[in-house]
Amino acid sequence: MITRLSSLFVRTLRDDPADAEVPSHRWLVRAGYIRRVAPGIYSWLPLGLKVLHKVESIVREEMEAIGAQEVHFPALLPREPYEATSRWTEYGDNLFRLKDRKGADLLLGPTHEEMFTLMVKDLYSSYKDLPLALYQIQNKYRDEARPRAGILRGREFVMKDSYSFDIDDEALEASYQKHREAYIRIFDRLGFDYVIVQAMAGAMGGSKSEEFLAVAPNGEDTFVRSPGGYAANVEAIRIQAPESVDFAGAPEAHREQTPDAASIEDLVRVSNELYPRDDRPWEATDTLKAFIFQVRHPDGTVEPVALALPGDREVDAKRLEAAMEPAEVVAFEEADFAKYPTLVKGYLGPQVVGSESESKIRSYLDPRVVEGTTWIAGGNEFGTHWYGLVAGRDFTADGVLDVAEVREGDPAPDGSGPMSLARGIEMGHIFQLGRKYAESLGLKVLDQNGKLVTVTMGSYGIGVSRAVAAVAEGTCDEKGLCWPRALAPFDVEIVATGKAEEIFAAAEKLATQLDEAGAQVLYDDRKASPGVKFADTEILGMPTAVVIGRDLANGLVEIRDRRSGEKRSVAVEDALAEVLKEIHGR
Repeated sequence: MITRLSSLFVRTLRDDPADAEVPSHRWLVRAGYIRRVAPGIYSWLPLGLKVLHKVESIVREEMEAIGAQEVHFPALLPREPYEATSRWTEYGDNLFRLKDRKGADLLLGPTHEEMFTLMVKDLYSSYKDLPLALYQIQNKYRDEARPRAGILRGREFVMKDSYSFDIDDEALEASYQKHREAYIRIFDRLGFDYVIVQAMAGAMGGSKSEEFLAVAPNGEDTFVRSPGGYAANVEAIRIQAPESVDFAGAPEAHREQTPDAASIEDLVRVSNELYPRDDRPWEATDTLKAFIFQVRHPDGTVEPVALALPGDREVDAKRLEAAMEPAEVVAFEEADFAKYPTLVKGYLGPQVVGSESESKIRSYLDPRVVEGTTWIAGGNEFGTHWYGLVAGRDFTADGVLDVAEVREGDPAPDGSGPMSLARGIEMGHIFQLGRKYAESLGLKVLDQNGKLVTVTMGSYGIGVSRAVAAVAEGTCDEKGLCWPRALAPFDVEIVATGKAEEIFAAAEKLATQLDEAGAQVLYDDRKASPGVKFADTEILGMPTAVVIGRDLANGLVEIRDRRSGEKRSVAVEDALAEVLKEIHGR
C-alpha cells in the first residue's frame, strides 16, 4: 500500500530540540520518528515504529535460527523473586518501585532473569528437557540518574533478552557460542561498525562476559584495541602488574619538609628544587597519590575507602564505579576528614590507612605499586612527604584495585601491543551467568543418574530501541537521516515537484507500479515548494528517492541515492526497472 506524505502522521522540524546532545537524537526528533514525553521517555511515531519493527524482525529471525523460542513476561513484577536474588536491594535507585492498593511491593522490570528462571523451574525437571533457549522482546524500565541522548539512554526502552539453560558448564559454553554467532549475524545485518570487547558482568553477575559496541565518537563507553587483537571495555581491563623488586639493602625512608606541595605537580617541583636526584629529575611517576572516596552499600551503610596509585595517573570514575558494584561511589567530603584526624588532606600517606591501621579505613593499591617499588608519598603531616618509601616494607594494603585511567599507547594486558582508545555505544551484552540465579531460586533438574543438579544459565541482551539510534548515529549526515536499506521505513520516496497535473499523474503511476512490484513506497504528494520537499526528503532519509518534476517534459525523472548523494536522470519508461534494481541491489 502506498503511504502518502500528505496524510502520514509526521511533522519535520527546522530547529534542533533543546536537549539534543548527539546527532541521532537531533535527527530522530526533527524527522518525526520519536517525540519526547519526559526526560528519558519517548513516544514512537509511525516512521520510527517502522524502523523499530524491522530491527525486531532481524533479531527474531536470528534468534529463532538458533532454536530460541519467544515468550513474553509482564513488565509489572512482584518483589519476592528479586528479593531472593538480592537484586531488589542491589539495583538501588535504578529500580522503579511501586505499591499496589493492598500495599504489596512491585517493580517495573529492568531485566527478567528471575522470571525466566522461575518459569523454567515451574515446567521442567529433567536433563532431557535441556538445552533450552528462551527469549523475549519487551519494554524495560530503569530509573537512570542522567537520561540523555534521546533513546540511546532512556528510562524506558525496548530490549531483547534471552536465556540459555544447560545441565553443565560445557553445554553452557556451547550455548554461549551459539548466541555469540547469532549476535554477529544480527549486527552484520543491522549495518553499522561494531566491535566485540571483553566486559564486566556488573549487577548481572556471572563469569565470562562480552559486549558488542557500535563504534561512535559520541558513545558513552570507552574501549581499547591492540594490533594483536585484544579488545576490552576499559572497565574490564586488568593491567599486567610488573614484577616485584628486591628491596634488600634499600635505604630507610626519610620524611622531609615539602612546603606548598599538596598537589602532585607542586610535589615534583618542590622535590626537584629542594631534594634533587643525581641521575635524573623527579617525575610524577615517582610519586604515590592517595585517593579517598566512600561507598554506599545496598543496605545503606557508607564506608570510606583509600587507594594509592602512581602520581601520573588519575582514577577513572567509570572503572571505579564498575569495580565497586553493587555499592555506589560517593565523594569523601571536607566534613568526612574531620572524622578521621589521622588523615591529613593533601599529605596523606599509605601508612595510616588499612583495616589494621588506627583509621580502620579499607585500603587498596594500584597494581603498579608492587612489592619493592620505591615512592615519594604523603608524610601524614601538613607540609611533609616521605622519600624512599618502599611498598611491602613500609606499607601494605588490604588488596589491589585496578581503576586508574587507561591511556592511549598503554601496553595491552595480553602483550599484543599498545592499546588505542575509541568510543562506542553498548548494543549487546552476553554473559555466562552460571548458577547464581538458579541457586537463588532453586532451579534444579534430575541428571542422567537421577541426581538433582543446579541448572547453569547464560544471559544475552540486545538494545533493540537503542539499535535504531545507533544506526542513525552511524549513518546520518549534516542534512538528516540516511537509513541502510534493511532498516529504512520505506524502500523509495517518490517526490512530485511542480504544479502541473501530468507531474502528479506520472508520480502516482510510478508509485502504483512500485507498490505492485512489492516495494514499500512513500509518496510526497503535498502541495509544497520543491525546496521544502527536498529538505524533507533528506531529513527523512529513505535510501532512494525519485524526483518527478520539470524534466518530465523531456521524458526524464531523477533518481537520487541518499547515502552517496549521486543523482542520475533516466527515461520515464525505465524508471520502474531502475528503481527496482536499486532496491534489490542488482
